[in-house]
Amino acid sequence: MANGIADSDMDAVQRRLMFEDECILVDEHDKVVGHDTKYNCHLMEKIESENLLHRAFSVFLFNSKHELLLQQRSATKVTFPLVWTNTCCSHPLFRESELIEENNLGVRNAAQRKLLDELGIPAEDLPIDEFIPLGRMLYKAPSDGKWGEHEVDYLLFIIRDVSLKPNPDEVADVKYVTRDELKEVLRKADAGEPGVKLSPWFRLVVDNFLFKWWDHVDEGTLKEAVDMKNIHKLS
Repeated sequence: MANGIADSDMDAVQRRLMFEDECILVDEHDKVVGHDTKYNCHLMEKIESENLLHRAFSVFLFNSKHELLLQQRSATKVTFPLVWTNTCCSHPLFRESELIEENNLGVRNAAQRKLLDELGIPAEDLPIDEFIPLGRMLYKAPSDGKWGEHEVDYLLFIIRDVSLKPNPDEVADVKYVTRDELKEVLRKADAGEPGVKLSPWFRLVVDNFLFKWWDHVDEGTLKEAVDMKNIHKLS
């Protein structure tokens, strides 16, 4: 097997999630075709040989000052440990409440669940109907020689002031950033400064969508930016 975190070296929490969580397998049109373990869905060997593609979501949470909440993934994450990324990135699971297609309710339910799990944000702080799905993107990204991502990623925005209690098994650090502060993070990442790596999905959103969507946040016109008909294939 190629380089990467060996099964025997996995953190106990991450190991449990890898084998117990069942991701939703989809085709390139985001139609459900089955399910498989989180473990199999993130093995590059499986991704390449079987073209495994799963459904995911990325949440971008802004406070009332329109600052974006970033998280640094924990050191024990199997894919992309210690990288900085958007507020929360995970997967709806193959369960009834997270398979609901109408109004993207399944993905919204999953987002509410993971924001509690990763950041300790109570569900009452995150009303389901305030998550705004703006679009979807399809991308593939290796993390190391063994692990990677191949996802149809739902991009969800929400504007709320929330209380935070990050889960150290999932999150190493958090911070709110303004546009200018995020641009400085991007500059440091591009310069290769130590400790400033960005997740590939976050970088794709930054490069293709984020700042124009941030304009809509500032102007109170987010719903005008919604495009859930198309799936943007990015690399």
